[in-house]
Amino acid sequence: MEPVGAQILDCLARVERQRQRRAVEAALGETTQRLKAFQQERFRRAYGDLLATPRYAGAAKFFLEELYGPADFSRRDAQFQRIVRPLVRLFPSEVVDTVHTLAQLHALSEELDSAMAERLLGSGVKAPDYIAAWQAVGQPEARQRQIELTLAVGRALDVYTRKPLLRHSLRLMRGPAQLAGLHELQDFLECGFDTFRAMRGAQEFLGTVQAREQDWAQRLFTGDSDGALPQLMA
Repeated sequence: MEPVGAQILDCLARVERQRQRRAVEAALGETTQRLKAFQQERFRRAYGDLLATPRYAGAAKFFLEELYGPADFSRRDAQFQRIVRPLVRLFPSEVVDTVHTLAQLHALSEELDSAMAERLLGSGVKAPDYIAAWQAVGQPEARQRQIELTLAVGRALDVYTRKPLLRHSLRLMRGPAQLAGLHELQDFLECGFDTFRAMRGAQEFLGTVQAREQDWAQRLFTGDSDGALPQLMA
């Protein structure tokens, strides 16, 4: 198997370990779902202006639902695990690299969410509890990596919009992807491509996400001296 295929499988195995933990520890699983919903609502509030702007609404919604939401991706992940070899063989290398980035983001986010949920057990996942859990978990390098991977997925989708041949290749992949059990991945990639193409340039959008997410993380780590965080998470 190609090295990138093995790396994707390793990321998916990390995700599956977190799912199994939550299945065994019901309270952890329930708290993780509440945490994910809380984080999605935080994103919705933080990017309300982009969600209300016609040019950026589609991309903001894509991030909200595909990268920040509490959706269950277990079926998609199971598909990936079964067919990583044909994925690497059938899809263009740029697409495979993006899938690898997405898998890394998925694994890291699930591990951080589990660590947060452990410290939120028994709480209602309110702003003060969230801040305390974030600071207890720490791992600033991992949080920075999480932001970088999120932006990398967005930048890759933006690059696709400037490669008509790649978009054409994706369209041609619909049939083979369906037969290979890759339809959910195909849908994700096509949705992302079409969303970013409609934006007509993602630099400002991604720059805004980068600035706000880094500011958010810094505030959480440094103690929020101006007291703005609870209001942002209310």
